[in-house]
Amino acid sequence: MVVKWCIMDCSGDEWGNSRNLSFNIQKSMSAFIGEYNHNLDDKGRLAIPVKFRADLKKGAVVTRGLDNCLFLYTKTEWEKLAEKLASLPFSQSKARAFSRLMLAGAMDVSIDKQGRVVLPEYLRQFASFKKSVVVAGLYNRLELWNKEAWEKYKEQTEKESSEIAEQMGELGV
Repeated sequence: MVVKWCIMDCSGDEWGNSRNLSFNIQKSMSAFIGEYNHNLDDKGRLAIPVKFRADLKKGAVVTRGLDNCLFLYTKTEWEKLAEKLASLPFSQSKARAFSRLMLAGAMDVSIDKQGRVVLPEYLRQFASFKKSVVVAGLYNRLELWNKEAWEKYKEQTEKESSEIAEQMGELGV
């Protein structure tokens, strides 16, 4: 959408001199939030929740995530992350390791007509996927979890929620 503004000078004339300015305003991606249970089919396809499909229609990238889950990004969000990773100092071993984890493990995916993505075998193995997968929305990405691992992680995190909240306070959250 293009919004047009007109800035008027204070010249004393009825309309004075004006300058027309145009600004492009892009609709931002809707936030990925919520927790959904889905099953992998025999071909390694995972149905994406309906509310997330429109944001992923232009393409997506799936990669190894942290805590043995997978991260699924829109193309736009992936490009932002990939640029940051590419700018890390390659002379530092931790930076190289993290870049390799995220970039070398990445795969472009697309959503089929039924709203599914095919998850590559090496990524399904990395995340220990069996049948049940949890799709968790984390604002700018989706996390894909083995259901049992998610339940264990969530239970532990809920037990530690007070401690976690205190640490987040130190970060300004």
